Amino acid sequence: MSSVTSCLLVAVVTCSCLCATASAAPIRLLAQDYVVVGESPDPANVPLYNPSLVRIDSGPQAGRLLGCYTVSGRRTETASTVNIVASDDHGATWQTLATVRLGQPRLFTVAPVAHGAGKTGKPVASAPVVYLIGSGSPLRIMRSDDAGATWSAPAKIADGDWHQSATNFITTSGYVYLALEKRVTRVMNAWPVGELAPVLMRARIDADLTRPESWTFASELAFQDVIPGYRENDPQIDGFGVPFFCQQYPDRAPVAGGRGLLPGLSGGPVRTFSPMGWLETNVAQITDPAHIWHDPAGKTFHLLMRAHTGGTGYAALLKVVEQPDGSMKTMPETVPSGKRILFLPVPGGQMRFHLLRDEQTKLWWLLGSQATDSMTRADLLPRDRYDLPNNERHRLVLHFSKNLVDWCFAGLVATGDSPKEARHYASMVIDGDDLAILSRSGDARARSAHDGNLITFHRVKDFRTLVY
Repeated sequence: MSSVTSCLLVAVVTCSCLCATASAAPIRLLAQDYVVVGESPDPANVPLYNPSLVRIDSGPQAGRLLGCYTVSGRRTETASTVNIVASDDHGATWQTLATVRLGQPRLFTVAPVAHGAGKTGKPVASAPVVYLIGSGSPLRIMRSDDAGATWSAPAKIADGDWHQSATNFITTSGYVYLALEKRVTRVMNAWPVGELAPVLMRARIDADLTRPESWTFASELAFQDVIPGYRENDPQIDGFGVPFFCQQYPDRAPVAGGRGLLPGLSGGPVRTFSPMGWLETNVAQITDPAHIWHDPAGKTFHLLMRAHTGGTGYAALLKVVEQPDGSMKTMPETVPSGKRILFLPVPGGQMRFHLLRDEQTKLWWLLGSQATDSMTRADLLPRDRYDLPNNERHRLVLHFSKNLVDWCFAGLVATGDSPKEARHYASMVIDGDDLAILSRSGDARARSAHDGNLITFHRVKDFRTLVY
């Protein structure tokens, strides 16, 4: 048995679904009401993707919520665009500041450098520099020095084929860190998440991040190179049902009985399972000296990713260690026995999630999707249910944790009226005592749970009171 076989974490994950029954009182939703930030002009053909959200903490626009999202042109054979939007009244109303051409976008900010002196004689901080990084080939980035009002032209910072979602970023010790995925081979005839390598990126916050030389990229480690037997369709993992369905690398594998993926087609195409993989990476640094994975030198970062296994309840895990020469090396994490741990119990880890550190409570907050019927046979799913049974997208939930492993259910944030009406792929920021959230959403007009027609704003008030 390989070390990977016996090393991967085996755990029973308790689901806090809190699904209401006919006799039970329904759970109180934390932020069911919403403001429409973006609406598709053609719900059947123009989906909206990838909402990203940051808060401007200083300068003339202090308190501004700045967001963006993609207007997809894939089905209309037109160019996709990114709408950059802002709210100066806590999310009550939104205005479009700019429309740009870029890949799937993510906003991030770097703290301003204090300068001058105000009336008190203390240094005055200007607005943070805002960056918009877009996936695709090549990797490109844009910059705003006025809280999103104007933007530089897209600048290339790396070659290659890059993928991302609007996951998190962190700043520490004068650097900003964020992670994307790079496709390292082009062999698969399926959803190529097994060919993706999560890559942690680092840059000094006082540098011009539109310049390639400002960035350091960690080493690449693709999912297909981690598990022995992956390419032979005999992955050496056993004991906890991964992969859940049979895979047929490098192709898609039909799931028995799973017809009806897209309504409107005669009989519906077969529901399929692509080879296992990871994607949509969040980054975290553990600072608690009591934590098993704490690095006293402050050189270790953890990558938590959506785990595509066909099942639920697990995220994928790697770590990145900064080397003495300044380079960064990506590798599996280990547990005290010396065994490697590739999968970590994370509620909603089968879908994209957003990770946010709250320094006031020293807790991580997790915003993601809740699965309720992943054990339903594929052939018994409703015709308008998107993809496989574990791919449920209409229940947005919040958890918190002090250690990234033990997650406490905080509440159901929002739900759609049906599985087709998504509330998912959300981005969040702390706004005073609240969590401000942008969600990739849909209503009854949406093409599917994946291809929604709305971007919605939600507010979880006094979120720290949810801690118990």
